[in-house]
Parts: sequence; structure tokens; C-alpha cells
Amino acid sequence: MPTMKLSRALSAATASYGAYALARPSHLPDALGSQAGDREGLELLSQSYGVRDLAVSAAGVFGSPRVVKAAMAIRIAADLGDCALLAARTEGDVRRKVMGVTLGWAGLNAVALLVDRKA
Repeated sequence: MPTMKLSRALSAATASYGAYALARPSHLPDALGSQAGDREGLELLSQSYGVRDLAVSAAGVFGSPRVVKAAMAIRIAADLGDCALLAARTEGDVRRKVMGVTLGWAGLNAVALLVDRKA
């Protein structure tokens, strides 16, 4: 039975981000270069990312291999959704940053899941 080591490690890293997003929700509007009127909504979005990422990551760190696979699939889908939604609302360098981060994490999680499934 696979141990899912890479998937569990990435889940732990995502949990770290979730805790950071809850502790410092201003990081998201700062990274997006938001307007003053958008800050409150983006901070709330950051906190919702934190809650989501902690919940999914808990399953990814502590679950059975089957649960870890499901958590990874959810994580990948969430990153792709974040990319689509945030890229549609940003432009230029900010859009490239959003796409790089979200697609990068989706890709890392996909690779980890594939490697773990073959182990």
C-alpha cells in the first residue's frame, strides 16, 4: 500500500499556507496590488482560502492513502479554480503572478500524486 509521502508533504506545505492566510489575510490584497475598496473582500477571500486549505490539508496529511488521493484531487481542482477566477480579474504582471502561483501549485500537487500512485 502506498505511503503517499510526497502528497502528504505538499499537504503539510499547503496547511502552512492556510495558517499564514488566516494569520495575515492582508497578504492577498498586497500581492494583488488591490485598490483600497477591494482590500476587505480580498482579506475575507484570503481567510476562506486559509480555512479551505487547512481542512483539505488535514485530510491530505492524516488520511488513509485513499483519502490523501481525494484531498490531492480537491487541492488541484481548487488551485485551477483559483487560477481561472483570479486571472479573469487581474491584468499584466499580477495576472502572470496569479497564474504562476496557482498553476505551479496545481502542477506540483499533480506530480506528487502521480509519483505517489506509482510508488
